[in-house]
Amino acid sequence: MTSHRPVDAMALVGPTASGKTAVAMALAQALQARGGAEIISLDSALVYRGMDIGTAKPSAQELAAVPHHLVNTHDPAQSHSAADFAHNATRLIHEIASRGKTPLLVGGTLLYLKALLEGLNDMPAADPQLRSQIQQQADALGWPALHAQLAQIDPLTAARLAPSDSQRIGRALEVFQATGQTLSAFHQSAKSKAPDWHIPVISLEPLNRSWLHQRIAQRFAQMMAQGFLDEVRQLKARGDLHPELPSMRCVGYRQAWQGLDAGWPESEIAERGVFATRQLAKRQLTWLRSMPDRLVVQADLRSGPVDKVLALATSLLP
Repeated sequence: MTSHRPVDAMALVGPTASGKTAVAMALAQALQARGGAEIISLDSALVYRGMDIGTAKPSAQELAAVPHHLVNTHDPAQSHSAADFAHNATRLIHEIASRGKTPLLVGGTLLYLKALLEGLNDMPAADPQLRSQIQQQADALGWPALHAQLAQIDPLTAARLAPSDSQRIGRALEVFQATGQTLSAFHQSAKSKAPDWHIPVISLEPLNRSWLHQRIAQRFAQMMAQGFLDEVRQLKARGDLHPELPSMRCVGYRQAWQGLDAGWPESEIAERGVFATRQLAKRQLTWLRSMPDRLVVQADLRSGPVDKVLALATSLLP
């Protein structure tokens, strides 16, 4: 990324619970003097309607204060892929810029950011028959065993996936079985056709991991107090949703659904939800550290990161 070239958009990323929403709102307000800003959600969970508490979705006041896009656009029964995001975000960036405003990409779904910055590939569509065969293998051997298989076939992809990440492990094996090519090979091919974006990436990253762990625990406790389990009960009561849908596999929702089915006490649901969220944050930080061009702002500054982000962001704009 070059500093003399006008930016097409700005991205504010970071692990879950790092304070992205509050910083993004402050940045959007500060940019009012420069024509204004609109936020494009970079979050795979915020697209779903009726999933407000467990996704820590911006409040109605926040959504009204600054225009937000790709929030509440899908029913939980629908899918929303990285390709969908890249297509919609590309359109939105151009539309927002045409209004003289700065597009702000905000969130922690780094696969979406990768799809936007590095381009899309020509991977095959899902194959239900292959997917069923892989699921049968997983039922017999367990997903960690299939993760080990993937590590032999495609070590690059396996290294960034948790052994329990059934959705992505299954997809990587499915792609290889369908085409004979690894998922990482498809991603490398996409890079060669990447769009020529200039999108600086500002990353909120805590110096002290325990600070983030404490925030995750506090936020999950707050979600439980706000009625998170009732939200999941309402989703279950619809009758058309199931635990294998992408929406219901979101961190927190997956543990809550499983716990309600199994009759776990609320304390165990919360404990498992916090653990899963910490694991997600760990994977996000690992991914972020693989992005050498990102601009890091310490999320756990005693004075807060807002001033640092504002100074950095305004230095990048004309």
